[in-house]
Amino acid sequence: MNKLLNKSPKILVIGDIMIDKYLWGKTERISPEAPVQVVNINSKSKVLGGAGNVVNNLKSLGSNVDIVSIIGDCENSNELKKLFTDIKVSTKYLFTQKNRITSVKSRIVSSNQQVVRYDYESTDEISIENQKKILNIFEKIILNYEIILLSDYGKGVLSQNLTQSLIKLAKKYNKKVLIDPKSLNYSKYSGAYLLTPNKKEASEATKIDINSESSLKRAIKKLKSDYLLDISLITLSENGIALYDDKLRIYPTSSQEVFDVTGAGDTVLASIGFALACKFDIDSAIKFANHAAGVVVKKIGSATTTINEIIEYESSLNKSSSEVHIKSIDEISILTQELKSRNKKIVFTNGCFDLLHSGHVKYLETAKSLGDILIIGLNSDKSVSSLKGKNRPINSEGDRAYLLAALEVVDYVVVFKEETPFNLINIIKPHTLVKGGDYKGKKVIGDDIVKELIIVPLIEGRSTSNIIRKIGEKN
Repeated sequence: MNKLLNKSPKILVIGDIMIDKYLWGKTERISPEAPVQVVNINSKSKVLGGAGNVVNNLKSLGSNVDIVSIIGDCENSNELKKLFTDIKVSTKYLFTQKNRITSVKSRIVSSNQQVVRYDYESTDEISIENQKKILNIFEKIILNYEIILLSDYGKGVLSQNLTQSLIKLAKKYNKKVLIDPKSLNYSKYSGAYLLTPNKKEASEATKIDINSESSLKRAIKKLKSDYLLDISLITLSENGIALYDDKLRIYPTSSQEVFDVTGAGDTVLASIGFALACKFDIDSAIKFANHAAGVVVKKIGSATTTINEIIEYESSLNKSSSEVHIKSIDEISILTQELKSRNKKIVFTNGCFDLLHSGHVKYLETAKSLGDILIIGLNSDKSVSSLKGKNRPINSEGDRAYLLAALEVVDYVVVFKEETPFNLINIIKPHTLVKGGDYKGKKVIGDDIVKELIIVPLIEGRSTSNIIRKIGEKN
């Protein structure tokens, strides 16, 4: 997934946008008026939903994204525009239709469980005038984008005629169209590159009860042939994603725990679109989408994920290379800001780690136990030579970084060229700085930047110098 870091493909989203509102609280009693829970609300939040959540997911992955849709002439629309502005997405292609209500889905959540949802919206098909407006602007801007995503929530934006016109126009300009379908009339999606129906939606569209691999294969092939798709795809919830072009492949889910599937379909659409726009093949894009979905279903509400979170998640499944844990100065600067936004406690230590031994490992295990993320500042070869002499290091900085990155307790390794890690510590600004027992009573570089300095006792007799001396004695 490292290949996707700092990628920002231009992607266009068209579809039904809404606001997802959440009222968070706890339940301690049942109402005396009716057999329902009494939820004491202690906080509120609101995020973009529907096609807006697809946009939010794309932004979180790093995409340069625009949205085209129809909104109502209501107060909800002002809230909606602000939510787009907050994530730095233009609202210039949001067109207003009189007497229309922008969708708001409100959920009451008690102890991380949804209790009830209530909706306020318009679901009538948008006017012919606005359908033409969308089509006209689409033709003017289509060449600016690498891929087109249609998010159909059945709220009236993606009519039969408009959807077909968008697909045909995209084909004219050789642009892939990916669609998250909600309509039972799949003829409106005919000619798309791929659709992302779940098993229930695919069963309803094909009239095939999907209850085995053979019925899955019949349904997925039928979708492809009936609706002239380049790729046929069915999401299988906890069983992963099924893919068919000329043969069936099923990619199992990587999720270890599920808290909430709200918006997971938006994440799948966004992540497949993002990966394809970054020139991934379809199989690699599906694997990426599976990992992205695995992250968001562990969160509550309409959630998003980042490339770094996906890399971290992939690593937790032992499916990533150690190299992805080795970061440049610029990469660690961006990454630590993201980690802090997720309330992660960052622990930092540094050293040469020339010949890795048990003393190093025990020291690092203790350091990791002090927080959530352990970052190691590794002295470069030049820096080690300056500190230890011309015959050091024994191992190159590349080898030393790779060995450290392969340790389970180490999250990230950053090589620094200076004799001291002061500049690196100043960039990361960790919560905790850890040093070995030989620094007890001494001035520690960077202790004025961090919140706490912790000295960890070293294991006596365990050092790179001792190992080198023993080797020399045996020779």
